[in-house]
Formats: sequence, C-alpha cells, structure tokens
Amino acid sequence: MSRTTDQRMTAEAFIAWAMEQPDGTHYELADGEVIAVSPERSDHALIKFAIARRLAEAVEAAALPCTVYPDGVVVQVDDHTVYEPDALIRCGEKLPPDAVRIHDPMVIVEVLSPSTRGVDTGNKLADYFRLPSLMHYLIVRPADGRVIHHARDAEGGIGTRIHAGGAITLDPPGITVTLPAPASSGGAA
Repeated sequence: MSRTTDQRMTAEAFIAWAMEQPDGTHYELADGEVIAVSPERSDHALIKFAIARRLAEAVEAAALPCTVYPDGVVVQVDDHTVYEPDALIRCGEKLPPDAVRIHDPMVIVEVLSPSTRGVDTGNKLADYFRLPSLMHYLIVRPADGRVIHHARDAEGGIGTRIHAGGAITLDPPGITVTLPAPASSGGAA
C-alpha cells in the first residue's frame, strides 16, 4: 500500500474519484489519505475467493437473511475512512444493485499480505470495530493457515482467539465455517 496524493479527501469525494479510476485499480481512504492497493499474488486471490465461497455456503446452509460480498464493495467507517475488505457478511435488507459502499457489515475478513500486514492488524482492526454492526473481524494468515478472530461480546468488549485450523463459529449471524488451508506456495500471498 502506498500513498497516492497529498490531497486529503472525504469519503464522498473519494468514492466518486475511485469510481472514475481504470478497472483493476484499487484504493482505500485512511483518515482522508488516498492509499493505492498493490496488485495481488495468485495465492492471495485464490484464498480470498475460497473464503468468500465458504462464507456464502455457510450463510446459504443456515438460510440467513445475509449477503456475502467478495472484495470490490467498500466499507465506509466514517467521513474520512473507506476500506475494501477481502470478504464480508452483511445481514438485513438487500442493498440496491448499484450500491458500492456498506456501512453495517457484521463480519469482515482480511487476508494478510506483505504489503498490508501492518495496516490489517493495526489501523483496520481499530477502525473496523468503530462500526457498531461489526461482530467479527477475521485476519487470515496464509503462511501458516492461522486465523486471528477478533469478536465483539455482548458487553461491547473485543476478545481475540487464534485458530490453527478447524471450524470457526460466527454468532451472530449464526454460522460455522472452515477457512482454507495454508497457501501451497508457503504463504507468499
């Protein structure tokens, strides 16, 4: 991830600007600062796809009124912070077909990569949990298959568990999912 401009933007201005950028380019807005997101390695893209697929299968099996989104839609944290997570679950009424942002995700997943490791485990962790709707933030470590699961409890506290494999229960919304095994290339995601 790298800073792209000295100009600071609001979320509204950023989303309008980002929609005009060439296909295949991705950006995020961190406290008003536009950040370019690096292209992904093959393993990273495949892990993201597998996670979104497994989340969607679990939501469908539980017949929940939730939608799983792969990367592409953005989560607006506030008027100056917009991130594009690797996958998310949003529950409730379906969004309009032309929606590009989500304000109320219940589950967010980020897959670590060398360029995002610090942001995903630092600023994004703190920022995502500013959203009252967020109940689970999963950080997937492709190198060893571990999943760091941050969960909001009934009192609003955030607890952390590290999963070394097996099923992870996300309640709410009320699903159990097994995430992909480590990348075959030894984690160069």
